[in-house]
Amino acid sequence: MPQDCCAPEGNVMILACSGGSNVGQLSNQAAVELTQEGFGKMFCLAGIGGHLNGFVQSAADIPQMVAIDGCSLGCAKALLEHTEIPNKSYLVLTDLGIEKNKDFKLKREEIEKVKKAIREVCNQEQAAIPMAEAGSSSCCG
Repeated sequence: MPQDCCAPEGNVMILACSGGSNVGQLSNQAAVELTQEGFGKMFCLAGIGGHLNGFVQSAADIPQMVAIDGCSLGCAKALLEHTEIPNKSYLVLTDLGIEKNKDFKLKREEIEKVKKAIREVCNQEQAAIPMAEAGSSSCCG
């Protein structure tokens, strides 16, 4: 598959809600799979929430990140606000039409839908990052 000119090259920090519902687990599973595919790197949202210095500093310094919340409660978003880390890209899975429930048998089509939405929101953010800040020779500067 040809690489999208504007696709992040593994430098996206992925912060996923891992809440106690299907959408929390969809967020987590999509983050795991995107990391395995080399799209970005899943990072420990709990470490940021725990105010662990290295985690907070890494999140503050990264040029591109996406925070993924399962639902409109917005736990990941609130955590970033609480630690004063700018939220660069943001996605809420229930906004994609996925209904929140307690069914942990994740559907492949929903995982793929979430991964596609994450890629899209990251590509929009990537296009807005100046090349020097992104540290890339991407055509999207």
